Amino acid sequence: MPVTIYKGTLINPESPEDLIVKEHCLVAVEDGIIKGIYSEKDTLPEQYMNAEMVDFGDKLIIPAFSDLHIHASQYAQRGTGMDCLLFDWLNRYTFPQESRFQNTDYARIIYAQVIRDFLTHGTMHVNLFSTIHYDACDLFFRMLEESGMYAFTGKINMDQNSPDFYVEDTDRSLEDTERFICEHSGSGFSGRVKNILIPRFAPTCSERLLKGLGKLAEKYDLGLHTHLVESKAEAAWSKELYPQYLSDGNIYEQTGLLSGSRPKIFAHVIFPTDVEKNVLSKYNAVSVHCPESTNNITAGIMPARKMLQEGFRIALGTDVGGGHFMGTYRIVKSAIQSSKLKEFYEEDHHRLLFSQAFYMATAEGGSVFGKIGKLEPGYHFNALVLREPQDEGYTLPVLEQLERFCYMGDDRDIACRILDGKIIDPDEVYQRILNI
Repeated sequence: MPVTIYKGTLINPESPEDLIVKEHCLVAVEDGIIKGIYSEKDTLPEQYMNAEMVDFGDKLIIPAFSDLHIHASQYAQRGTGMDCLLFDWLNRYTFPQESRFQNTDYARIIYAQVIRDFLTHGTMHVNLFSTIHYDACDLFFRMLEESGMYAFTGKINMDQNSPDFYVEDTDRSLEDTERFICEHSGSGFSGRVKNILIPRFAPTCSERLLKGLGKLAEKYDLGLHTHLVESKAEAAWSKELYPQYLSDGNIYEQTGLLSGSRPKIFAHVIFPTDVEKNVLSKYNAVSVHCPESTNNITAGIMPARKMLQEGFRIALGTDVGGGHFMGTYRIVKSAIQSSKLKEFYEEDHHRLLFSQAFYMATAEGGSVFGKIGKLEPGYHFNALVLREPQDEGYTLPVLEQLERFCYMGDDRDIACRILDGKIIDPDEVYQRILNI
């Protein structure tokens, strides 16, 4: 494959404490993979001297973002019902909205907008909830494949404590899930989009359903995506429904859902007990901090800085439609703001640093998809090029430009989007996937 050289100022999230700036450097990319990073043209290896060069001047080049918890089927309800608490919000807004996805024409319209919005805001790697509807989930999987994005998705499972118009038969749920796994894997797919098991959350799943999904996790070596101790009410309800288990996290472990080797991704994790923490540590699970969503539905604030200090992995999620904005860069800002409130009201907690929140949004989130989320040799070159600040009379230092983008920026501040080494246009992708 031909090599392309990209020139600009790189910001690499090397660790949660270290954002490394490399000014005016050259990135050699072959077949979508970073082959080398060089300081000047005369330091390029001989074989790259005549390669095509894309010169972004002084513009910042950063890793593309990852969103590790979003309900794609709730896209149409984002920013509505935000005066409700969790269970009222689910019953009044969410379940009626998700039930509409039995209509695949409706699903196509919504899911195409979701994918376009992701790419518009620079998110290229996603972990998604869909609905219980097989045909709509099949369509979404194929649209994600065609878009070129990296994703984990599947069919939601829920067979109890749900409205009559939006609930599954247990046997049918398991049969459809296994069929979905078999029909969406293998040589006919790129491997960028992968299956993951998605029991909605413990109260909406019977023990028989969870144990059945646990057998599928072991049989097909699948990961898990669900909610975990999202609110005090949810955690208490899980304990009431499952008194034979120690806690929310113990339910998933004891029913076999953590047997697969692929990622275990738990959204929210706001009130983790020692049992939850043991599960997270034992299975190297990723907790997903969704501060805008949990503020909107008054669920609470994840003890993010404390969990980082204890060695837990934390990524970020928009959690649309509990969240109201599709850009993960704004969640960087919200995570820091929420941690300051946590610190103010609870003295044993501390605020997040900007570098830590940005690392969650890029390197940590990207890690579940492979060598993604950093700008280093061997990693996929999935990147964003940011426009230069428009202020007159002064220039911000590089890292302050990045911080300002996360606090004040929007999609207009993204000059270019690069996915697997190729410049992409979200509107072109949108038109293409509409024809799936």
